[in-house]
Amino acid sequence: MKPLLVFMITLLVAGSAVFAWIQRTGQDESLLYLYGNVDIREVQLAFRQPGRLEQVLFDEGDFVAAGTWVATLDAQPYQEALAAARAAVQVARAGLAKMHRGLRPQEITQAREALKQAQALAHRAERDYVRVHKLLPSRASSQQDMDSARAARDQAVAGVKAARAALSQAEEGFRKEDIAAAEAQLAAAIAAQDQAATALADTRLFAPGDGTIIARIREPGSMVTSQNAVYNLSLDHPVYVRAYISETVLGRIAPGTSVQIRSDSSGKTYHGQIGFISPRAEFTPKTVETIELRTDLVYRLRIVVNDADPALRQGMPVTVEVDTRPTADLSAEGS
Repeated sequence: MKPLLVFMITLLVAGSAVFAWIQRTGQDESLLYLYGNVDIREVQLAFRQPGRLEQVLFDEGDFVAAGTWVATLDAQPYQEALAAARAAVQVARAGLAKMHRGLRPQEITQAREALKQAQALAHRAERDYVRVHKLLPSRASSQQDMDSARAARDQAVAGVKAARAALSQAEEGFRKEDIAAAEAQLAAAIAAQDQAATALADTRLFAPGDGTIIARIREPGSMVTSQNAVYNLSLDHPVYVRAYISETVLGRIAPGTSVQIRSDSSGKTYHGQIGFISPRAEFTPKTVETIELRTDLVYRLRIVVNDADPALRQGMPVTVEVDTRPTADLSAEGS
């Protein structure tokens, strides 16, 4: 009786094993299993401006939301530079306004009076010249007096022309070219002011996205340049899985294919889709290779995890399940 019982139990266990093997074999024909690791993007947070680090507001392990203020530089030099740039804008704006308004009324009046004075001098020089010219035949004046009177008259006439031109310029205002140059100077001053304002704003460092501080690299008081990272930030999104697939089954998947992802640390199932398939083998093949060697080549996949949570950590090994059945078969099964 006892041997019969042992035989029955052995037969039952063997039957269960065979049934499980058959089910698994059938499943393997439609399901493709890939093995990879979680790949979380990291960002090195650094200032765009150099300076002395004044505040470091978070520590390793702290969560920060997108836009969170995380560190500060000493802003005093940048505040002073912005004040100087604003003063330069005021000077340039005042110069342009002066160009547009032209000379003051008093200056125009002064130019007009200068013209009258030049005209009076020219009238007097003309009378002296006529008088000397009339006395020349009677030898009451010499040729030298005649030459001096003529020179004085010509000089007075030139003075009238110069005074008239100065009055015309005062009344018309500055040339268009001078005004254009003043406008360009104002634009340059405003651009310098904007640069100074941007530099001042850059003394505050903000998180570009939701994530966790995984490394605090600098401490307050440190002198940093624009290339010195202050934090290493692990982003919450996007989260990828880096996996590899052999060439023999490469034709069973395509970008956009939905997948399920599981890790050994929990029983939760994550969902995602294949986002990228490398167009070349991960490792360069040898110059001379056999058909068998070609089948050993693998291609890299990037799988986007749609519902990632903090339980998925950088480098964690995961299993990716891909249902390779045609879409029509899945639709028929669902109906």
